[in-house]
Amino acid sequence: MLKKLQHRWKVDQFNLLLILICFAVGGSLCGIIGRILMDFTNIKKGFLWVVVYILILTIIWPLCVLLTSIPLGQFRFFKNYIRKIFTRVREGHFNQAISNIFTEETTKISATHMTHEPIEITHLAIFASGAGSNAKKIITHFENNPLIKVVLLLSNKPDVGALQIAKEHNIDTLVVEKERFFNGDGYCPVLQQYKVSHIILAGFLWKIPLSLLKIWPASIINIHPALLPKYGGKGMYGSKVHEAVIANREKESGISIHYVDEVYDNGEIIRQVSCPVSDLDTPETLAQKIHALEHSYYPLVIEAIIKSKKGVK
Repeated sequence: MLKKLQHRWKVDQFNLLLILICFAVGGSLCGIIGRILMDFTNIKKGFLWVVVYILILTIIWPLCVLLTSIPLGQFRFFKNYIRKIFTRVREGHFNQAISNIFTEETTKISATHMTHEPIEITHLAIFASGAGSNAKKIITHFENNPLIKVVLLLSNKPDVGALQIAKEHNIDTLVVEKERFFNGDGYCPVLQQYKVSHIILAGFLWKIPLSLLKIWPASIINIHPALLPKYGGKGMYGSKVHEAVIANREKESGISIHYVDEVYDNGEIIRQVSCPVSDLDTPETLAQKIHALEHSYYPLVIEAIIKSKKGVK
C-alpha cells in the first residue's frame, strides 16, 4: 500500500514519510483547535454540535496541514493536494472531497494494517482514438480513488493526445495493431496481465472483437454522442452525429452510456442525458454541449456501475 501511495504521489520513501506525518500531526492539531473553538460556541453536545464541529474542522483542516507542512518541507505538495480537493468541490464532488479530508490515505493505511484485509481495487483499461478529453476526465476522476484505478490506456493510433495524457499521469500505454486486435488474441492476455475488470471506450473508433466480448461480458462500456437508438451505427461518430441531428431539425440530443455488444451502438443502455438543440446551433456548438455532458456524467456513471457490482454505496 505504501508503494502505491509513493507511486501515486510521485515521491520517494523519505518524502512519503514526511507527508504521512503531516497528515497525522495536522489532523491532531485540527482536532485540538476545533475543540477549543467549540468551547466558545456554548452549544450542548448533540446533533447541532456535531454539525458545527464538522464545519469548523472542514474550514481549519487545510490551514492546519499547510502549517504543519512548512517545517517538514511539504508545503508545495499540500498546496496542490488541497487545490485538487477544492476543485472537486467546485465540480460538485462534495461527498468525495469531504471524505478525502477526514478519512484520507493515512486512515486507509492504518485500517489495512490493523485488519490485515487487502483492499480490492478494480482495474480499468481505457480505449481511445483521439485527443482524449473523455479519457482525461476519467483518469483524473479516479486518480485518488482507493477502490478504482485506471491501469492502462490503449489506442489504435500512435500519435494521439490520449496517449500523452496517460503518460503524464503515469499510466501505462499501448498502441494496438489491427491484425492482432481483430484476428489474433485481441490483446486479451495483456489486459488480463493488468487484471483489468472493466474496459472503458472513450472515443475508440474500432469495433470491439468477440475475443474481448467473451472475456468481459457486460463489462465493456461506451459513450455515444446522441440519444440512441437514433444516430447510431457504423460510421456515426463525432461531428457526423451532430451534423445529422441538426440536418433533421431535432429539438434535443444528448449522450447515451451503454454496454458494448457485437453490434455497433446496440448494447443495453445504462444512462441517457439530453440537452436542447436550438435553431441557432451548429455542429460545433452542439458538440460543445455534448462534450460538457460527457465530461460531467461519464466518470460518475462508471463509478456508480462498479460500486453497484461491489455492493459499495
